[in-house]
Amino acid sequence: MKNQHHHNLLRLTRLGIDTHDEAVVYMRKDCHICRAEGFTAHARILIRSNGNSVIATLNTTSDNLLPAGHASLSESAWERLDAKEGDLVSFEHPRTVDSLSYVRAKIYGHRLDDAEFDEIMRDIVAGQYSDIELSSFVTACSSRDLNRDEMIGLTRAMINVGDHLDWGTTPIVDKHCIGGLPGNRTTPIVVAIVAACGLVMPKTSSRAITSPAGTADTMETLAPVDLSLDDMRRVVDREGGCVVWGGAVGLSPADDLLIRVERALDIDSEGQLVASVLSKKAAAGATHLVLDLPMGPTAKVRSQADATSLAGSLLSTSRALDIKARTIQTDGTQPVGRGIGPALEAWDVLAVLQNKEDAPADLRERALHLAGSLLELAGYAPDGEGIETAGRVLTEGKAWEKFQRICEAQGGMREPPRSHHQSVIKASHAGLITNFDNRRLSRTAKLAGAPHAKASGLEMHCRLGQTVAAGEPLFTLHAETHGELNYAMGYVRNHPLIIEVK
Repeated sequence: MKNQHHHNLLRLTRLGIDTHDEAVVYMRKDCHICRAEGFTAHARILIRSNGNSVIATLNTTSDNLLPAGHASLSESAWERLDAKEGDLVSFEHPRTVDSLSYVRAKIYGHRLDDAEFDEIMRDIVAGQYSDIELSSFVTACSSRDLNRDEMIGLTRAMINVGDHLDWGTTPIVDKHCIGGLPGNRTTPIVVAIVAACGLVMPKTSSRAITSPAGTADTMETLAPVDLSLDDMRRVVDREGGCVVWGGAVGLSPADDLLIRVERALDIDSEGQLVASVLSKKAAAGATHLVLDLPMGPTAKVRSQADATSLAGSLLSTSRALDIKARTIQTDGTQPVGRGIGPALEAWDVLAVLQNKEDAPADLRERALHLAGSLLELAGYAPDGEGIETAGRVLTEGKAWEKFQRICEAQGGMREPPRSHHQSVIKASHAGLITNFDNRRLSRTAKLAGAPHAKASGLEMHCRLGQTVAAGEPLFTLHAETHGELNYAMGYVRNHPLIIEVK
């Protein structure tokens, strides 16, 4: 802490405050450093300790919460600073964040170039941006749509600030679903089929952003997903594939920071979606990529025009990154499978892989379609024969065997949890099921506790075009606590058209 004066030092006291990923520093309102440096609530402060540093947002406290001469940190800031209770740390103003001028320019409609995106991403990953400033960037890029050049520039900038895997071979295959469709958990099945065919598929997946489950959330109920890069490489070298959480391997750290803000704002614009998806695919070393675009009135992609625009953006950006990509437009009018929520979706995945008679047929068909497209794109199967090849690998049990080996290599296979509380939602009258509101179904599953409560969510009992009698089950709510179950049931009562019966 050389070059720091004694009056810039405070001793740390741990209060145990969890702010998730946001670094926060807590100082007394009458702190002499605050008065001398002009620090006020929400100021950004550079904190140094034993060669480490972190930039944190200031929250001021009442005089009796902290002793005089003491400060505290949020748990995430403690971790980044690697500080200990009682350490003396220094406080100062951080350097000016020049890249914020580019964010302000974007707010007023200026087009950003590659160098400007690079500087913004470097500052974001370095912790220079507060959550308010991150929100400004996300909102600016959403309200002032990114053009194709900006999408490519943002994607490359996000790749540049993270690690990049080189597997020393080709092809490296991958797939991604754009999302917005509950229960569409094809990835573990596709990875098992493709790896069983001898192709390399190092799959990094996201946790939920605005949905009740991401692939990493579902896979985590079956095997560990928080693998390091070295562990990920070990699994892939051994089994040819993996399904791990992308946030744990740091392939696109800027994306993980942006996703946290997008989740809070419930924003997922086309340009940021393209950059988010393709930065992680490129960083993971993908050379061949299949992209699933579900389309429906309450899916993420709602119209043919939206699907065409998004497909064009994904394909043009993929070409700029030397990734051979293919988009597949799929039905997004109703949930896939029966489960909505991490564990419930995992049970569907297991049923398909184990070739059970009651396995969800729609989930199986989607997985075979995507796996078959990957096999064709990578040259493993001739065009038009990929689905048949994938189906044979699944039916013969080779995919199930491969999946078990992947889970063991990732740290051991486990059984998904079951919920403690359930409530069946029944049809109020007889009729034909004519519509599903996918967004409200997802909202209901989240209110029941998903994705954080792994066993929570919904179990569907009906499909579009099905005739139901009065009192027949439409879906079952699953929750881990009575409070969450009642919370979700209240939402269902206030939104009777989540499933339309005419």
